[in-house]
Amino acid sequence: MVNGDPVAVDGTLPKPGSTAPDFTLVGAGLVNLTLRDFAGKRKILSTFPSVDTPTCASSVRKFNAEAVNLANTVVLCISADLPFAQARFCGAEALDNVRALSAFRNREFFTNYGVAIEEGRLVGLAARAVVVLDTENRVLHSELVSELSHEPNYAAALASLK
Repeated sequence: MVNGDPVAVDGTLPKPGSTAPDFTLVGAGLVNLTLRDFAGKRKILSTFPSVDTPTCASSVRKFNAEAVNLANTVVLCISADLPFAQARFCGAEALDNVRALSAFRNREFFTNYGVAIEEGRLVGLAARAVVVLDTENRVLHSELVSELSHEPNYAAALASLK
């Protein structure tokens, strides 16, 4: 939902117990990164529409603060924002405990992870969701946030790593 209005989202959110689909996303320096680039680490994948919205920015800040307490875990903040905008935001906010990744070259990531907004003014962007993976890329937790303006259930996501 966006402001209480239903919005169609394409794809299927990975379910706990399943293996996460591989991906290719763009990191700093316009370098392609895949799920394999984070091998051996636990992963929190946080998807959202844009770092230039208040709720999205708040979510990135929250995960950045929590990341310092997470052993062998990388937090991947994923949006359609260009890597330049992501770097500007993270730099201005001194957010160095998360990795910003862009789907601008591979929008199929959004469908593969069940977060592709497919109608309305936000078509082409990602819905807000959190998928937590173990070191073998098995899904420990997944949440598609029901209202785009709400933040995810951080406690549930973090508890899945204990």
